[in-house]
Amino acid sequence: MIIKKNIDLDAPLTDEQKEMLKKADAKSVEFDEDCPELSPEDFMEFKRASEIRREERRKQTVTIRISPQALSKARSLGKGYTSVLSRILEMALNDSEMIKKCL
Repeated sequence: MIIKKNIDLDAPLTDEQKEMLKKADAKSVEFDEDCPELSPEDFMEFKRASEIRREERRKQTVTIRISPQALSKARSLGKGYTSVLSRILEMALNDSEMIKKCL
């Protein structure tokens, strides 16, 4: 069974919704085996893992020379074309046959 509900974020909250939020705010956090309370060491491990992922995902700024035609085609892709170029470059670098063709 699928339940669908449209929520108007611009509409004011109903009295029932306000009451539900008050009750939820008053509830205490209940830990269990699926969601145990974390120690300070656990939090530090999450922080380290988060920093590593952030560093791995951070895009580096580089300068490359490409032909005017290639730049024109890239710009014709619209806003975000530099991200598209990044993905194309990554795909090409992962394709050994394409690298052989370009050398």
